[in-house]
Amino acid sequence: MSVLGGLIRSSVLHCKRLFSTSLCSSIRMHAIPAVKDVDRWTEKRSMFGVYDNIGILGDFKVHPKQLIKGPVWVKGFRGNELQRLIRKKRMVGDRMMTEDRHNLEKRIRFLYRRFNRYGKHR
Repeated sequence: MSVLGGLIRSSVLHCKRLFSTSLCSSIRMHAIPAVKDVDRWTEKRSMFGVYDNIGILGDFKVHPKQLIKGPVWVKGFRGNELQRLIRKKRMVGDRMMTEDRHNLEKRIRFLYRRFNRYGKHR
């Protein structure tokens, strides 16, 4: 019984040591962290709000959508990839090279099947 009593006492002591209010423990800090050098003039931050003054200075004649530079089928377009590719095929499909048009149609077929199988409406 003394062996069993010794095991019980040692396990109780271990339990007492594990439970602590952590009043005595302090936060160890090896060094003060260096101040981060942040570039405040990145391209994203510098272009923020660029088109906000068009209405004020231009008498609301020009919409910011008209100032976007890019392909015709992407300007002011909101939608998923399938809708964007269908729009591209309708706008410039007849002027595309054979291989590019073939790859475009393959991608449209793949996305059409995928959206029909796993779309939100399922």
